[in-house]
Amino acid sequence: MPPANKPVRKDDSPLELACEWGSCQESFDQMQEFCGHVEGHFKALDIEEGVHFSFEEHSCIWKDCGFCSVESVEELKRHVYFHCYHTKLKQWGRGVLKARPSLGTCTIGLHNRNIVPDITDNFICQWDQCEQPSLVNPEWFYRHVEMHSMCMDVPSAENETLVCCGWKDCEARFKGRFKLREHLRSHTGEKVVACPICGGMFANNTKFFDHIRRQTTIEGQRFQCSHCSKRFATERLLRDHMRNHVNHYKCPLCDMTCPSPSSLRNHVKFRHSNEKPYSCEYCEYSCKNLIDLRKHLDTHSTEPAYRCDLTNCDYTTRSLHSIKNHYKKVHEGDFVARYKCHVCEQCFTRGNNLTAHLRKKHQFKWPSGHPRFRYKKHEDGFMRLQLIRYESMELTEQLMRERPEGEDASQTDSLGPGEDEEDARAVAHSTDVQAGEDTVMLQDTAQQLGMQVV
Repeated sequence: MPPANKPVRKDDSPLELACEWGSCQESFDQMQEFCGHVEGHFKALDIEEGVHFSFEEHSCIWKDCGFCSVESVEELKRHVYFHCYHTKLKQWGRGVLKARPSLGTCTIGLHNRNIVPDITDNFICQWDQCEQPSLVNPEWFYRHVEMHSMCMDVPSAENETLVCCGWKDCEARFKGRFKLREHLRSHTGEKVVACPICGGMFANNTKFFDHIRRQTTIEGQRFQCSHCSKRFATERLLRDHMRNHVNHYKCPLCDMTCPSPSSLRNHVKFRHSNEKPYSCEYCEYSCKNLIDLRKHLDTHSTEPAYRCDLTNCDYTTRSLHSIKNHYKKVHEGDFVARYKCHVCEQCFTRGNNLTAHLRKKHQFKWPSGHPRFRYKKHEDGFMRLQLIRYESMELTEQLMRERPEGEDASQTDSLGPGEDEEDARAVAHSTDVQAGEDTVMLQDTAQQLGMQVV
């Protein structure tokens, strides 16, 4: 037993790993036994390797999951093993909350507790000269990668040599195995804890605690973002949130700017790439992601995939496009006009209608490289055009260097016809409303973080 004044390490914590496959009620305290048990359920399905199968017949029957494989046996096997790993993380999360009763609990609900991410490929170790074949079980993959870090020679106190990361194309160095072990999670995407209520997974306990704190009552959320009006329980949560408003990365193929590397990758994938790796097995349709493919597969079903959810309307259809048109043509008058033009005050029920109005009536153009207008909710409840974009100081300097010679550097992308620099300054000033006693506003904190409003 560890000393009473020290927290119990996760690796030493007792586990209660409950199998939720169908009506199974078995429980285990060791991951190896648990995974072996679940593998038995999978083998009982008697699916031949490499065979494409009807996903209606071989869907995941883990409680509250509902996943249907559209590719192969391997995909379903990866998914089922991920439930094992996810169950362990939720158990650890339950232990963390039990040790901190004052933290509160998650209030999101249990409906998503067993929803796990799509795993499109087997897990492959990219450690230098590692000959381990790809793995379908995330638990064994993460333990395998961890073994690499634990086998590294640690330099003595007199030796200043650092431990090197052996992952492909990585040159990071660390003072010990523990830091290397943590670093390797950035390569593998390993999470260390999950919420036992909603199932959300987190890279560390701090992020898990933030997840709980974000759900405090509105009275406890004293820090408000002046850009989008969201509220937070701590100033650090507000600062973390604000970074999502600030663009740090510019697309090398156009003028689009993004807040994170992942959003930039998605932009390049959807705007500049013609590759469509996901194909329908029933027709010639192909698309760029699995979500679109699954939506398309609904069109091949004999059952209607979409139903009008308004009272006294029995309309059904197999197409998302058709249900949207139905709402627009039949029920648009039933919707409250939530979008308002900031120029002429005309109101609209949908954002795309306001977009068309701004482009045709007022000749607005969206910022170079950006695919659409963005709208912001104001205090009166209406959504209006967002006229301010936040760029990091470094990105602003890069954009200034790349600006064609002779172009006015003070001109903003989002100005419409008839709006001059004085109007733009007024717009910027209008967002910097006075902060209340318990409110931290975006404009003030932006300066502390080295951000610039453009």
